[in-house]
Amino acid sequence: MVTFEPGRIRASELFGNYWFNAEPVSIRALRGTVVLLDFWDYTSAAWNRTLPYLKEWHRRYRDFDLLVIGVHTPQYSFGKNPENVEKAIKRAGIEYPVVTDNDGVIWTSYASQLWPTKYLLDKDGFIRYSHQAEGSYDRFEHALQSLLVETGYHGLLPEIVEPLRATDYPGAICHRATPEIQLGYLRGTIGNPEGYGPESTLEYADQGLHLVGRVYLKGKWYNERESLRFEGVPREKGEVSLGYEALEVSSVMESSRKSRCKVLAFQDGEPLSRNNAGCDVSFDASGRSYIHVDGPRMFSVIRNQEFGRHELQLVTGTPGLAFYNFGFATAVIPESISTN
Repeated sequence: MVTFEPGRIRASELFGNYWFNAEPVSIRALRGTVVLLDFWDYTSAAWNRTLPYLKEWHRRYRDFDLLVIGVHTPQYSFGKNPENVEKAIKRAGIEYPVVTDNDGVIWTSYASQLWPTKYLLDKDGFIRYSHQAEGSYDRFEHALQSLLVETGYHGLLPEIVEPLRATDYPGAICHRATPEIQLGYLRGTIGNPEGYGPESTLEYADQGLHLVGRVYLKGKWYNERESLRFEGVPREKGEVSLGYEALEVSSVMESSRKSRCKVLAFQDGEPLSRNNAGCDVSFDASGRSYIHVDGPRMFSVIRNQEFGRHELQLVTGTPGLAFYNFGFATAVIPESISTN
């Protein structure tokens, strides 16, 4: 967490595209109010893990003159569509104001670099604290409370929110999970020797030799700037395989078709079970595990019981299905947990 001197950096105005849950808000008009700015993207796995804290801070401190404002700066092109953002807001149960920042104007004015990034503005409209990525929730909340005291409040404040996950405890020592994998040719890496063919369809063969942290394709895939889109004909299959080390796996997917499409999911050569399936996984009568891609968003694919190394395989027969990224969540190393 970064601390700034009082009165040094004045917060920029929020010149965005669309506002949800409120009329447009002026930073200058909020003098006397503590403001929490949250830069987010609804497909970010890290932001989704931060969201419960944001919602709880909004609930606990809105009567103490804290205003939470979400600034949605999209990572992918579909995130610029206000209908997609509105659906994400409703799905996440967000009640505080949200402004869309489709061109990254607000993002740039606050020098944000990754999702999520949070800023605390004091009662005079100056930036006092910032924090990038996950973690340090207790420190950030203490900073929030200190700014509320500066407004002149001297009563009792709520207790600090208890850590929601073992990885959120101060000093938690965690496994090193596989880093996020992007799939478009601008920022992505794939393990197939064919590599990328920008703005063209390549037919990939999977030789079966996989490195951890690399994606391997099988079938016909159109290479886009942000994603890989399956372009097989009816009865052809497209496969995406990757070895990973993590507790949980998510994937950002989208279908160009208006109807939902099905993606079969396997781990270590077997269909998923209810012990390792993510919350977006369903099961048919024969026990096959699958995901219904119903719009461009992040899908929870894997929730293992323990951290470990596995092989994930996703299979589709639906042309137009696109994969944008894979995200991974870690877990605390059991031996590092104190018993005192």
